[in-house]
Amino acid sequence: MIGYLIRRLVGAAGVIFGVATITFIMVFLMPGDAARMYAGPRAPEETVERIRELWGLNDPLPVQYVRYLGRAVQGDLGNSTRDSRPVLQAIFERLPATLQLAFSGLLVELLIGVPLGILAALRPGSWADGLTTFLSLIGISIPPFALGLVALYLFGFLIPIFPLGGYGTVLHLILPALVLGFGGSAFYSRVLRNSILDVMGDDYIRTAKAKGVSPRWVLLRHILRNALLPVVTLAGLDLALLLGGVVVIEAVFGWPGIGLQAWTAIRNQDTPIIMGTVLFASIAVVFMNMLVDLLYITLDPRVRLTKG
Repeated sequence: MIGYLIRRLVGAAGVIFGVATITFIMVFLMPGDAARMYAGPRAPEETVERIRELWGLNDPLPVQYVRYLGRAVQGDLGNSTRDSRPVLQAIFERLPATLQLAFSGLLVELLIGVPLGILAALRPGSWADGLTTFLSLIGISIPPFALGLVALYLFGFLIPIFPLGGYGTVLHLILPALVLGFGGSAFYSRVLRNSILDVMGDDYIRTAKAKGVSPRWVLLRHILRNALLPVVTLAGLDLALLLGGVVVIEAVFGWPGIGLQAWTAIRNQDTPIIMGTVLFASIAVVFMNMLVDLLYITLDPRVRLTKG
């Protein structure tokens, strides 16, 4: 197991290095001039040139890249070109809001998707299965921004139950979490339904039923324990992606998270913020993948044998 963890850590370092390299090249190829954006359109060329020299933008690309990697390894992701704040400080300031929205959205996905998936699997072909399929299709088809705008109009304007936007209270959190979780719950319901139906056809399930084990115990002890493995994977990847920020939801509801900050940085050509956000998101995805693998090993002994 120690050897497996070491291999995963080495692989994770390689993935993060690759993401940092690709992002650096893409940001370098972006049109526009970050120094000009910072100085303003009416600033004299001499001022813009001094800013380029100060930020090292006149150096060759390999020199800039090596310098960036050297600082990043030491935990220095640079300063924002917009307001000169350290990038890590800017990310950590937005992280609490992103964590709230990410965990709340994931909770909504599970609270809606898991019961619907179980209901559909226990009665395949019934009206419940058909209704679940219909709701899943709606959840997958509706764009999040459209659902968010409709929710704001209905429950923020026509029926003013929730605030129209902002951050700070539970009421501010409920509507964006529901909108974020509604679409994702459709995937969970379909994945869990198909997984339960696959597990129910296994020999050990038929053996347990033949021995007279109660249907409820078979469902809880045998079927769900194995059928939930794909859901664990999906939830881990979901959470990792959500930790990188949800640009659309944050923009619609004015939620001050990492995603909205990254979108603002792209418009302002704030290269350090863009690089720092992408690097943070890649680290979250890599390590959540490792956590999911460890949960797999805990839940399924067969996986433990193959990893050992």
